[in-house]
Amino acid sequence: MRAGLERRGFKPIFLITGRNRFSEKAGFYKLLYYKKIIRCCDVALLLLAINSNDKMRLSATTNCLLIVILFMTIYLESEAKLITLEEFLDWVPDGYGRYELHQGVIKEMQPTGTHEQVASFLTLKLGIQIESLGLNYFVARQCIIKAIDSDQSGFNPDLTIIDKNALENEPMWKKRSTITQGESLPLVIEVVSTNWQDDYLMKLSEYEKLGIKEYWIIDYLGLGGRRYIGNPKQPTISVYQMIDGEYMVNLFRENDRMESAIFPELNLTPTQIFQS
Repeated sequence: MRAGLERRGFKPIFLITGRNRFSEKAGFYKLLYYKKIIRCCDVALLLLAINSNDKMRLSATTNCLLIVILFMTIYLESEAKLITLEEFLDWVPDGYGRYELHQGVIKEMQPTGTHEQVASFLTLKLGIQIESLGLNYFVARQCIIKAIDSDQSGFNPDLTIIDKNALENEPMWKKRSTITQGESLPLVIEVVSTNWQDDYLMKLSEYEKLGIKEYWIIDYLGLGGRRYIGNPKQPTISVYQMIDGEYMVNLFRENDRMESAIFPELNLTPTQIFQS
């Protein structure tokens, strides 16, 4: 029964292995509520078997099963305990998966193969730029950025360019790999492959409030809303630059040469990045 539900997308929000010290925190995972869904579905499936020869009863029982799943899913979400960034950082499994904290709720990030290819290509190219320009920066692939006005949100960008000189003013860096100040981040890059709203709405606003100098959105599938990437939608790289306290955007497509205030000598086009 459990395997059948998981194949249909019904699975625990968090699967934690080897972390018994968190077993008492319902906010970290919701297996108890998941088991309640299983029990209710077992009952409904039993009724389906009993009434399998009666079309009217079969239809009614099927509807009941769908209602049970709907309401138990809503119940599961409503019962979730929101957690703080500190609790999230305690929980994050070392070297296993990518996670973010959105308003107290843990989100597992699941990049595609193409997503990883694009991110790796940019890591290489920007590393070369940092070396050639003699900048005291480095590229981080695993780094949490704390929201400026909340202790329940933290983001893990696909690429983060960090200013080494600023790390002495980062109280959470050495032990938590967490950045709290926008001045430490010349550039943050997000590669869009699933939920585009996170990158264009939530993170755009949060990074602007933090004062991050430059923010790139690499949308190789053209998933973003039309108000962000134009109509008709097409693969686009959006480069947001901080000017007088707010972001101004330039859009680059196909063979446009990208322009970056952080890396003025960069010689890349969207096509090169998308086909990497």
